[in-house]
Amino acid sequence: MPYVNKSRPYKKEYQQQLDRGEEKPRLERQRARTEMDKKGVDRAGKDIDHAVPLSKGGTNAAGNLKLKSPSANRSFTRNSDHTVKINKPKK
Repeated sequence: MPYVNKSRPYKKEYQQQLDRGEEKPRLERQRARTEMDKKGVDRAGKDIDHAVPLSKGGTNAAGNLKLKSPSANRSFTRNSDHTVKINKPKK
């Protein structure tokens, strides 16, 4: 673990990602995770779920994000392009 005794250099990492030309959605997801960490939210072992999925026009804004267990977050039937087929959990 490289950041055990010091804080992670988020600003430097962000600039490096911009310089590499990484995709905007990826940077937005990272920004959302960083904001949760700043608020002291314990994300360990949990997934960040979107109340309105990105594929349905949702955003990475804090109001659209919630924490869920991985099994609950990943238990939807999906199409081949990974969009949710039926918005009902598998049984």
